[in-house]
Amino acid sequence: MMPADSFNIEIATVWRDVTLWLSLNSTRILMVVVFSALLVVVLYGVRMLGKRMSRHSGQWTGIIGRALSSMRLWFMVALAAQLVAVYAHAPADVRNTTGFIFIFAATFQAALFLRELILGTVELRAGEADPSGSLGSALGLIRLLINVALFVIALIVILANLGVNVTGLVAGLGVGGIAIGLAAQGIFSDLFAALSILFDKPFRRGDAIRWEGTMGTVEAIGLKSTRIRAISGEEVVISNTNLLGKELRNFARLERRRIIQPLSVVYQTPLETCAALPEMLRVVIDGCEGCHFVRCGLDTFAPSSLDFQLVYDVDAEDQDAVLMRKHAANIAVIQCFARAAIDFAYPTQTTFTAAPDGTMVMPYAQLPGGDVIKR
Repeated sequence: MMPADSFNIEIATVWRDVTLWLSLNSTRILMVVVFSALLVVVLYGVRMLGKRMSRHSGQWTGIIGRALSSMRLWFMVALAAQLVAVYAHAPADVRNTTGFIFIFAATFQAALFLRELILGTVELRAGEADPSGSLGSALGLIRLLINVALFVIALIVILANLGVNVTGLVAGLGVGGIAIGLAAQGIFSDLFAALSILFDKPFRRGDAIRWEGTMGTVEAIGLKSTRIRAISGEEVVISNTNLLGKELRNFARLERRRIIQPLSVVYQTPLETCAALPEMLRVVIDGCEGCHFVRCGLDTFAPSSLDFQLVYDVDAEDQDAVLMRKHAANIAVIQCFARAAIDFAYPTQTTFTAAPDGTMVMPYAQLPGGDVIKR
């Protein structure tokens, strides 16, 4: 028998089975079709709701809306056809056909859902870490990698459901991926470092950071490197991998800046004044705007002075604001010392000279009662 005749017989057999199925299950088919049509309407409404939610850019609501709005009409139709074929007891050939179409549609629809969720999350993090959008090149490469990975996985899943042996394909992709990774490990290392900056957010654009002996303000976070404007004015470019491998200090996240201020007074300062000095400085510091007294005390007996240590916090993040409040606090301390007749110390040396009879010659220390110190 010719192949064409066999094909015609198969078509005729399928047509007979479908006609018989329609005649015997008309009521069930009608009910399932109505239910499936309602389901399609509901899913279409969810898609429209997702489009409305996607307008909230920069929020998780917008990300979920993007995922919902990615629902395609062919997926809805495939889902409805599968429900009709299964619950209305369609012939085996019809069920197999609708099953294949549903698997194909559902797999690619799942890839679209995941793509929108992942990309939305990455873009949200990127917007928080770098509002200027200087990570655009990195995001473009990330989109490409995510699209390729998801749709390759979707294709493998479809082939596996068709009965194709995908072991060799998966192994080939794995070997190829390893080869590409080894060839471009430097680029991928910096790319993943950029992703780490996006999600872990150790710093953002505009933050003042310090590592090793360099301090500056982050100007741009790129795919491979981060550009920092040093406090001395020059631009420092450092790869993301090297930057994250160092100990970073982020000064932009300090709610308070702690100031440790040494104060040196002369040894001739009365004991009562030295004892009262911490409380005097408490009143002075707490009276300055944005300053909070922490502690103060006699720290060291220096060669030329009594050294006190004053510690207080400043409510400011910006370096300029911190300096101005520290300036105001220092001026208030100077005024306090002037009112209390307290002298600041400076390095001095005193030479004591003795006469031949052992009497101290000016300058000398005089004992109570008028006696003088003899050598």
